[in-house]
Amino acid sequence: MDVRSESSSSVRWGKLPGQVIQRSRLQVWFIRVCSTILIWTCLVQLLTVGELWHPRFFTGFFNPINVSTVHLPPPRNYTSNGFLKVSCNGGLNQMRAAICDMVTVARLLNLTLVVPELDKTSFWADPSDFEDIFNVGHFIDSLRDEVRIVKRVPKRFSRNNGSQPLEMPPVSWSSEKYYLEQILPLFNKHKVIHFNRTDTRLANNGIPPHLQKLRCRVNFHALKFTPSIEALGNKLISILQEKGPFMALHLRYEMDMLAFSGCTHGCTTEESEELKRLRYAFPWWREKEIASEERRSQGLCPLTPEEATLVLQALGFGQDTQIYIASGEIYGSEKRLAALRNTFPRIVKKETLLDPEELRQFQNHSSQMAALDFMVSVASNIFVPSYDGNMAKLVEGHRRYHGFKKTVQLNRKKLVELIDLHQNGTLSWEEFSNAVKSSHEERMGRPKHRTIITEKPKEEDYFYANPEECFCEMANCSHSVR
Repeated sequence: MDVRSESSSSVRWGKLPGQVIQRSRLQVWFIRVCSTILIWTCLVQLLTVGELWHPRFFTGFFNPINVSTVHLPPPRNYTSNGFLKVSCNGGLNQMRAAICDMVTVARLLNLTLVVPELDKTSFWADPSDFEDIFNVGHFIDSLRDEVRIVKRVPKRFSRNNGSQPLEMPPVSWSSEKYYLEQILPLFNKHKVIHFNRTDTRLANNGIPPHLQKLRCRVNFHALKFTPSIEALGNKLISILQEKGPFMALHLRYEMDMLAFSGCTHGCTTEESEELKRLRYAFPWWREKEIASEERRSQGLCPLTPEEATLVLQALGFGQDTQIYIASGEIYGSEKRLAALRNTFPRIVKKETLLDPEELRQFQNHSSQMAALDFMVSVASNIFVPSYDGNMAKLVEGHRRYHGFKKTVQLNRKKLVELIDLHQNGTLSWEEFSNAVKSSHEERMGRPKHRTIITEKPKEEDYFYANPEECFCEMANCSHSVR
């Protein structure tokens, strides 16, 4: 057909030659778009299947220069005995230690671990999921030579398909033998077991060295915070370091701790009643009627801000000391910090160092805010916790691991005795200061062996505060320190 006949044919059908070309181009464009959508749909489905059956398998295709993917350890080849689901309970650092323990249990029993669920129902009511706090990809990848970790159980084991996991809390402070003899056989019947409480479920001592070192590997290397938390935490550290050396004071004078412990020293009658009501509001806080002064005399209460002020002065810290307050909301707000601030005017908090907009994404997420304090505390020149709770213990362990950085382990039982003697006029300031210094000479985070009390695991030294198996071969841990 010549040009004239093609042109006349187009005119006969009511179409100009330009319209024919335009329509052809539209058809080609439409086919390309549909093809692209189809290809991407297939690719997404393929990635989803790959993530379920072999997590992070395709990462290298999309991030070929990422160091973490190039240098992945080879996966450990083992037959999985089942899936272990865990729900962590407590605050950030209690959950952190539990995650380390559960990875170790999964490795011991040759299980596949499901990414842990975090506590959303505790006092803090933080809605954060694991991936909101920790770098989940790094967690899975960095442990692939020890434990297979997946984001969810396969569909064939889901509740929708009629599968019902066994729900149970393992026994606290349990040994390797307990898990091998009592837990492992349960997987023959229940392919999925859900540990609904995970705090302190693995013993401090008597665990084989390779498993102790795995606990350290998870704690110090696999559990990295998300990039956004890491970036803001590092910014805080840089701001502080630009102003010189700094102390991180973990002032655990917070409402939940005071209510839980029943410590009301220095509180008004109204405040004491408020704390008591809160204690009764949480049924899993077993102790209700607590003698505050008796507990304080036993060293079981966090120091008040006023007591912490006296102790820091007695230890020789001057008014030019830069102090970062690592804590949540202090009970009694700024009025309870007055004595501390008057004595040490260079007091700062994350809220005073950062623009409110920078903290906005972390507001109402107490665990994410605690992660920032954790990073600053580990990096500080001196760390002083007013109470030996989970954060204090894990920060102490990190500081030991990073070269035995100075950590003042306050002897609260001795301190409250000395403080009372000084305040009633029995001890002069010089006598008080000398007594405080002498009682803490050997409590500065130096190398030491953990204290083992076989029949009382709750009273022996906590593994995560002093994981000596992970660094004693490269340090002087040959002598025991009181």
